[in-house]
Amino acid sequence: MVIPSGVVVLTDRGLAARPLVEVVAAAVRGGAAWVILREKDLAYAARRALATALRAVVPPGRLVVAGPDPLGGDAVHLSRTDPVPPDAGIVGRSCHGEPRLSTEDYVTLSPIYPTVTKPGYGPALGPARAAELAGDVPWLALGGIDSPARVAECMAAGAAGVAVLGAVMRAADPESVTAALVAAAGVRA
Repeated sequence: MVIPSGVVVLTDRGLAARPLVEVVAAAVRGGAAWVILREKDLAYAARRALATALRAVVPPGRLVVAGPDPLGGDAVHLSRTDPVPPDAGIVGRSCHGEPRLSTEDYVTLSPIYPTVTKPGYGPALGPARAAELAGDVPWLALGGIDSPARVAECMAAGAAGVAVLGAVMRAADPESVTAALVAAAGVRA
């Protein structure tokens, strides 16, 4: 099974410098191979329509939906307390401490660095502590991943990839920002 790796873009239409689907399409052109649809505040029909629109610009099978409803897709990313849906395919879970996988395939560990998107969220783990917490569990670094140097630090610590939100969503040129992060990751999944 292939799990999210390399540069994974998380959506936030409230932070997006342009319409969300345009930002995601640009990030994919820049090399992002996975996208996690958040937007949990949307009504079900609107969220499902957004998932459909994103599937048109994301590589097949590479759209992960945050929350226990895959919205017709094959991958979910769950909070600490979300139930695992039946037939979810790839399952990820957000962790802020030591991950313990049961039916999940990977975890995100956060925050790795202080983050502008969630000020005061922390304390920041740092890449080395995140790697220690993860042990043998495949993990994505999340939080404050806003530069190629930080991407390289996380990958050197053993992350399967980095999950990026603000750096891509806020970018005037999300394609070039993503391309620089992908180059630093050294992985194109």
